Amino acid sequence: MKRFWKDAEAVERDRAWGVELDGKPVRTPAREPLEVPTSALAEAIAEEWKSVEDKIEPRAMPMTGLANAAIDRVATNKELFARGLANYAEGDLACYRAEGPRELVERQALQWDALLSWGRRRFDVDFRTTCGILHVDQPAATVEQLSHAVASLDAFRLAGLSPLVTIGGSLVAALGILEGAFVPAQAWDAVSLDERWQLEQWGSDAEAEVAFENRRRDFFAAARFLELLDG
Repeated sequence: MKRFWKDAEAVERDRAWGVELDGKPVRTPAREPLEVPTSALAEAIAEEWKSVEDKIEPRAMPMTGLANAAIDRVATNKELFARGLANYAEGDLACYRAEGPRELVERQALQWDALLSWGRRRFDVDFRTTCGILHVDQPAATVEQLSHAVASLDAFRLAGLSPLVTIGGSLVAALGILEGAFVPAQAWDAVSLDERWQLEQWGSDAEAEVAFENRRRDFFAAARFLELLDG
């Protein structure tokens, strides 16, 4: 879609905020009103529309995309969406450690132990870790508590949490960002540790670097989306 509007602005509505283009409300792809819980998020979405130069580039409008997802995808079946994310409690990245080399083992311990230590304190649970990729069952209480934490979230927070979980592979890191226990940069360093290690050891190429940067950008955009929900 090419740009057809002159101005975009956030507008307050009944118990919500929307975005208007030249006075006309923006709608989601499913034609629902694009209404969000906070003025901060509405302003960020309006700024994305203001920044469009010629035609819409979805990757350049992550706040709009996540809001659309919350309304069209998550809210229509919140329980099912939450269960999909909660499944990561059974195989969190931080529970699967390398057997070597020593430097990688030490890096994982330094960053991933911090994630699990927070999870233990916050949810009063324990985690089982293993070396290698063979599945290790987590305690039933751990899965139950983390699943409950996810299920209690609203559609917008689930939409923002989703990229953090799926890109990083760690539900604990994602919940830590949501609750302000970890700044996004700290969590990203932890969940991207293995990939960065591989790039250090084997080198990189243009395609790999672009893919890595895209994941990093989407991860940080999701973290910002969650932050704006509290703004």
